[in-house]
Amino acid sequence: MPIATPEVYNEMLDRAKAGKFAYPAINVTSSQTLNAALRGFAEAESDGIVQISTGGAEFLGGQYSKDMVTGAVALAEYAHILAEKYPVNIALHTDHCPKDKLDGYVRPLLALSEERVKAGRNPLFQSHMWDGSAETLADNLQIAQELLEQARRANIVLEVEITPTGGEEDGVTHEINDSLYTTVDDAIRTVEALGLGEKGRYLLAASFGNVHGVYKPGNVVLRPELLKELNDGVAAKFGKQSPFDFVFHGGSGSSEEEIRTALENGVVKMNIDTDTQYAFTRPVADHMFRHYDGVLKVDGEVGDKKQYDPRTWGKLAEAGMAARVVVAANNLRSAGNKMK
Repeated sequence: MPIATPEVYNEMLDRAKAGKFAYPAINVTSSQTLNAALRGFAEAESDGIVQISTGGAEFLGGQYSKDMVTGAVALAEYAHILAEKYPVNIALHTDHCPKDKLDGYVRPLLALSEERVKAGRNPLFQSHMWDGSAETLADNLQIAQELLEQARRANIVLEVEITPTGGEEDGVTHEINDSLYTTVDDAIRTVEALGLGEKGRYLLAASFGNVHGVYKPGNVVLRPELLKELNDGVAAKFGKQSPFDFVFHGGSGSSEEEIRTALENGVVKMNIDTDTQYAFTRPVADHMFRHYDGVLKVDGEVGDKKQYDPRTWGKLAEAGMAARVVVAANNLRSAGNKMK
């Protein structure tokens, strides 16, 4: 199937919300990790989301120029061709973009998709994320209003992060403390600024103790039941039941019980990066340790080309990451739920 159209993406999100499942949103940084993500979704019979962070886009742009827009566009165009060979629907998304990178990343990508739509084509990406969590909520929502209008014109869904997620993601760092919990007042102010869909569709990355990366048990206290409080608080004021499409950030290492509670309370997208990075790298490390004398030219020997050929260990990496995507799809109940 080709990359999801705006209509298909909206249907994907609606199905997830109604069915109380969520799509794994897998960060990719190369054609290899893209192949691994697509393979994992296909093997799980799950539709899914592939996303590119600012750091991922810079890496994709090459270390000569490090151009984020070039990197993101190049992989997106490649994904549009590749995805046609996979029997699942895939949406393309850009991950965390803070204020200082908007002009070098999300705004140019929105403009590119708007021009595509004006020419009668589909947007290049299906959604973009604005991470204003380091700003005041007022400034965050003011910028979100501008981006939401531009996204609406381009048939794109906007993801907004209104309060901090702990840990570090591509240079954006937040402490792990009580500010990692979104309040009902925060949610109400979001609706007052962005509406309930009439101004354009958006996904909400609310904070319920989420932390990027993996921490030992007890270091992070997740409260996914908070999402119900946010939905109920907004419903009481505006009269729309279950108003939000929530995103679960910092999901790597979460327990199955925490994930289930989040799904029951409206999460439709869960970001997974740390776990898939490890799943990709672990088989490579294993290969290098097992075949060090073939990978390296030890003591003047010639090594073994079959062992240091990037295709040899690259296939192992792809398989490892794809297997982790299958696990994620099963945990999020999207496995076996692909659209026909």
